[in-house]
Order: sequence, then structure tokens, then C-alpha cells
Amino acid sequence: MAGVKALVALSFSGAIGLTFLMLGCALEYYGVYWPLFVLIFYFICPIPHFIARRVSDDSDAASSACRELAYFFTTGIVVSAFGFPIILARVEAIKWGACGLVLAGNAVIFLTILGFFLVFGRGDDFSWEQW
Repeated sequence: MAGVKALVALSFSGAIGLTFLMLGCALEYYGVYWPLFVLIFYFICPIPHFIARRVSDDSDAASSACRELAYFFTTGIVVSAFGFPIILARVEAIKWGACGLVLAGNAVIFLTILGFFLVFGRGDDFSWEQW
């Protein structure tokens, strides 16, 4: 039952994050849809982790070169997702208010992705592989 509650909480937080993103785009005052390109970062963010889990051995070593490289690439993707709306606002493609809403949405979405991997990525009885 705890897994279902976690799934509902993660769904709710994901919806809140996407609401912030859509508000940064669709409000009449902002009216520009360039910030929607951060959706690409949301989708490619977990890919290095999936590849590292598939490729690396299942030993419980403290560190793995493959895992560390996956963390490096994931960090680069997350930093790029936060930098993209700032660059758009700096060149005046979007307004700074829209940038703030997109950054708030980024924070919520990436914390949701992190929460997903913390809750469902342990490999116990209730894991994301069952879904």
C-alpha cells in the first residue's frame, strides 16, 4: 500500500511541475512556447541511469565507473534544463516571469524523477520493473 501512496504522490507532484511549465508558456502575458523544449530534458534525464544499470555488474561496490559516468551525464542534462530558460530569458525570447515559472517546474519535475528512483529503484518486492 505504501507503494501506491508513493505513486499517487509522485503523480501529483509531476502534475504540479508540468502545470508550472505550462503556465510559463500559455499565460496570455507570456504567450511564447519556447520553454516547452525542456520536456526533451525531462525525457532524456533517466536514460544514462537506465544504461548504467543495464551495463554495470550487479556487485555492491561503493563506486563504478559506469555509474559515475551516468551521474555525470545526468548532472549535465539537469544543469542544461535549468540553464535553457535562463538563456532564453537573457536573449529576451521569453519574459523573466516565464523563466521563473519554468525553473519552478524544473525543480518540481526533477525532484519527482529523483523520488521515483528512490522509491521504485531499490529492486525490492515493489519496484518500477513491475509496472
